[in-house]
Order: sequence, then C-alpha cells, then structure tokens
Amino acid sequence: MNAILGNADAWQKRMFRMQYAKLFILTGLMSPTALAAQILDPVFADHAVLQRDRPIRLWGKVAPQERVDITLQGRHRTARAGADGRWSVVLPALRAGGPYRLDAHRGSGGSQSLADIALGDVFLCSGQSNMEFPLSKSRGGADEIASADDSDLRLATMPAVSSALPVRHLAQPLDWRPASPASVADFSAVCWYTARALRRTVRVPIGLIDASWGGSTLQAWLSPAALDEGGGDRDMIDLLAAYNRDPAAANLTWGQRWRQWWHAEISPTDEPWTQTVTTGWARVPLLDLWEKWPAPVLADFNGMVWYRTRITLTPQEAAQAATLDVGGVDEIDQSWVNGRAVGTGAGDEPRRYPVPAGTLKAGENVITVNILDTWDTGGFYGPAERRALTLADGRRIPLSGPWFYRKVDHARPRPPRAPWHPASGQGTLYNGMIAPLGAYGLRAMAWYQGESNTADRLAYGDRLTALYHDRRATFGTTLPILIVQLANFGPKADRPVDSDWAAVREAQRRHVLTDARSGLAVTIDVGDPADIHPTDKRTVGERLARSALSVVYGRHGPRAGPQPVTAHERNGRVTIQFGDVTGRLSASTAPPSFELCGATQLSCRRVPASVGARSVDLPFYPGATRVRYCWGDSPSCDVRDAAGPVSPFELSLTPARRPATASQ
Repeated sequence: MNAILGNADAWQKRMFRMQYAKLFILTGLMSPTALAAQILDPVFADHAVLQRDRPIRLWGKVAPQERVDITLQGRHRTARAGADGRWSVVLPALRAGGPYRLDAHRGSGGSQSLADIALGDVFLCSGQSNMEFPLSKSRGGADEIASADDSDLRLATMPAVSSALPVRHLAQPLDWRPASPASVADFSAVCWYTARALRRTVRVPIGLIDASWGGSTLQAWLSPAALDEGGGDRDMIDLLAAYNRDPAAANLTWGQRWRQWWHAEISPTDEPWTQTVTTGWARVPLLDLWEKWPAPVLADFNGMVWYRTRITLTPQEAAQAATLDVGGVDEIDQSWVNGRAVGTGAGDEPRRYPVPAGTLKAGENVITVNILDTWDTGGFYGPAERRALTLADGRRIPLSGPWFYRKVDHARPRPPRAPWHPASGQGTLYNGMIAPLGAYGLRAMAWYQGESNTADRLAYGDRLTALYHDRRATFGTTLPILIVQLANFGPKADRPVDSDWAAVREAQRRHVLTDARSGLAVTIDVGDPADIHPTDKRTVGERLARSALSVVYGRHGPRAGPQPVTAHERNGRVTIQFGDVTGRLSASTAPPSFELCGATQLSCRRVPASVGARSVDLPFYPGATRVRYCWGDSPSCDVRDAAGPVSPFELSLTPARRPATASQ
C-alpha cells in the first residue's frame, strides 16, 4: 500500500513545497505604504465575487475610531472603527450583475478601490488532496484548460497556511482571477467542473474559493469552538493550548508521549535519542532526500530513519537558550537535543524549535532527528546552511556534520501526531485557511475529505456533524453543504470484509440523509483501486452540480441519488425498497455486491440479487439482521439508475411478523 500511495502522491509533495515557497515569498511583498492604503480586509480584492440577493457584509481595519465610507453600485454606508481599529458595514442585497467598483474612503483622507467586482453565487470548496487535485492533472484537463474563458467565473485559492491560533487576516489580498487558460490549470479540478456544469443552468457569475490541504484530517478544519463541543480530542486540545502558551514546555510533554509510543510499539529498551555510541549507525553519504543518495540503500524505502550529529560548545555557549533549525524535512520529524525533545513538525513547514536554557552542555552535544516518510521521497532536503543551532546571543553554529543514520526495521510505524501539526492537528487548517475568510457571503460549500479519517471511522460521523455546525455558525445557518462520498480505492475482496473506507462512506451517506440542506455525490464507480487520486474529476464535479441544483437551487431531482428506504423480510425473501430513483434501477449483470449479515462480521455472506425498477430482492437466511450493498474498499458496484450509481449502504432488516402460536 505504501508503494501505491507513493506513486499517487508524488505530485502532492511537490505541490506542498511550491505552496510554502510562494507563501514565504508573498508574505513579504506588502510594503508599509500598501498596508497603510488597505482599508478593506484582504479577503476583498479585484475580480472578487460577492454573494447576490442577500445583505453584503464588508469589514476591515483602519486607525482606532476612524470613519470609513463604503460605496458599491449606488449603495453607501458609513462605519466608525472601534478601539482596535476594526470596522464593518452591511450593504443592502444586490441582484446578480457586474462588473462593479467598490470604493472605500477613510476619514484621514486615504482611499481604496476594487475593480471588476461581480455579484453572483460564491462556493467554498474544501477538503484534502482530491479536492486540491489540479485541473491540469485531471483526465481531459488539457482540453478543458484550453477552452476555459469565462469572465463570469472567478477563482481564488486560499494560501496554504497552518496555525495553532486563528488568523484574523490574510497576509496579502486574496488573488481572485477570472477563468482563463492561465488561471485554471492549477485550480481544483472538482471545484472547477462543478461550476462549469452549474453555469449551463445557473446564468449568474460564480465565485469559487478553494481551501484544501492534501492529507488533512477533518479535525484540522474545525474551529476552537467546534473542537471544544466534541469535534476534537480533549487531551490534544489541552496540549495545543499549552503549546500556544509555552512551545518548549509543550514539546517536552509531547516528547514524553512520543517516547511512550516508541517503547510500546517499537522497542521497550532502545532509546536512539539518548545514544552516544556509533554501533549500528552508518555515515550519511549526502544530506539530501535519501532517494538521492549515491548508494541506493534507501532508494525504495518508506518508513522511519534516525539521524544524528554532534557539536561542541564552550561553557559560555552552553549556558544560553538557543533555536534549533532543522531545515527541510520530508515528511514528519521528532527532534531531540541531548535526549530532550525540542520539537516536531510535519509537511513542509519550517522546522525551528526553541531550545530552553539548561538543555545544552559544555563539550559535546548530540542532536538527533527522527524522520518518518510514508510515501514518495523522504529525509532532509534543501540547503545545508539552513541546518544550524542559533544561540541567544546571535551566534550561529552550523550543523555541518558529519551526520549518521540508522534505519528503523518496522513495517509501518505510526507515531502519534502532535496537535499543532498542519494536516492532522486540532483546528490548524481552520485557523490558517477558514478563519481569515471571516463571514464572507457563501451560497454553498462542497466538501471532499475522509481518506485521512478512515483509521478512526467510528468518530467520523460526529466530526462531520461538528463541521456542519461550525460552517453554518460562520457562514449562515441555512448554508447548503455538498459531500463527495469516498471513491473506491484499495484491494478488492472476494468475500465479505470489514472496511474502514466503507464505514466512512456510510457515515457520509447517513449524515446527508438526516440534513435536508445537504447533498451527496456518489463516486464509487469513478475511483482507482491502485491510486488514491483518481483522475476522472469531471464526473465528480457534474454529480456535485446535479446535487447542488436540487439542494441549493431547488430544482427537481435527487440530492443524493437512489437511496434504500426499507428492507423487509417476507416468505423467505428480502425486499429492499428505494426512493429518489431517476427512471428505474438497473444492473448489467447479476450484482455480486449484496450481503446479508447478523451481529458479527463473520456472519456476513454474499447473496444473489434480482433488480427491479425500484426494489431489489434477495434470498433470506435465518439470523440475518442487516443488509449491506457494495461494502469494501474497492467493491464491485453495478446497480444504478438513469442519473448514476446507487450509493454503498448498510440497512437494518425488518423481520417478518410470525403468526402467534396457541401457547402465546
């Protein structure tokens, strides 16, 4: 499986590095003059789409108590900034149209004008790598890019920012762009295809905001309030709060937990972070990704490797606090100085860890870095000069080596993830990529995520509920939410199996059915068992658009495809009745994908099925209490209606009423 993931996700690691490089460059581009001219919040920018047919909220920051005048299409409002300089106004609703000009004037005489503003429908597209997946890599993407020329379709991608605390403002204005071959190539393919399909029917400007991060868990997208209400791990939330108060102390606590995991899962006695001996360690031939080493000892390795080097300090140097710069790490590190845990990071975030006074010592000091790589390349990367120990007095001591390494012989080590890690933390992506949007007006949200939560499938339904409450608390209580159900990925099974992927699909399906303002795009037929990133994003987008026409625009049509309503047993047969069928149900072959189950997984058995126009019949066997369809990582699914496939499902079986006996 690691090899499969490696081939699928190589592009994703490269994208992470590009995103971070752009972020570090762009955050320094706004001059003091530009900042002084900024009246509107940076989320409002040239070419933006504002939500039509509802009051338009605008906000920003100026000098405390300063007056601000806002004008848009003949509507004018005045605001007075508070003591913190923040201001907000609400303009009356406007119908779809544009282009318009948005003018902001401050009492001190400064002004800001935004050009080419459109009024239309704004969609937030969010999730992990399958939502992030660019149009240029999708099937048929080249032709789609060449024909992308629609000035009423606007795109914006939220900068890839992770934060342990909510970010109030973007570092620069959001880069809204009209659709063109130049602007769409790196944009979310699913988000793009959804809008293109909607534009055939919905004749208004559409704005798309993509806020996605590959490999992210759902809890990373929850606000602090949602985490507190049960969407997160209480212990992790508390540790994140401790990290915000004192990173060094929190890293020390985390190091203790990491050690406990190592002793429980890897070795009860081995402690590489405290070792000073060289037995079992080999010299690192090149301080770069281990796939680039001249000797191919780790050429195809996905796993864990220990690195170690030494530096010598004087008593005066050792008495100081310091900062450890580990440099670029692919993909997760746990770093130590003289056996003390000083930091952990994930992805391509910069690795800079505080080293408290008292950690260093006169003479030899040992710096140890554990690196875990789960797919594609792994190890250190980037300029060697980035790795150094910087003392409190400013002296910089390069970590030029020599470095030594030791491979961990464990098939799939799964160390715990710190709550401040970007993709798997507690609210880290909400803080960096959703909080800066404020209460921007939205028409709907599309969510494509779940792959990174299959290991904790039992909690996914509750976390999805928390996400719904969270987004609606921010963007409006009636916000429609469209879910992309997980596609088929992983091994096919020739017998009934338990499946984490199937359980997450079922949580997604059930959640949509209990929420009238929610829709489901079924994708069980467009995945790739060998690639977690299927390239057919057009079908996904078109199914999202079909669901949006029902849920968002009130058009006739099913919002989640054909759904099982009841499963009754009678006269030795089980009949499953379906609702929301477009046309009639059909199957090209006798479907091998229905199962009857009792209380346990071992009781499940596959049964033949007879497909009718709006029902499916199965033979009953005693003890069966549940019906499953299309259950597995990559199941064979053959039942569909005129609009698309039937979703995988699990349904309780209603038993036949037995006649009462004389003794009763």
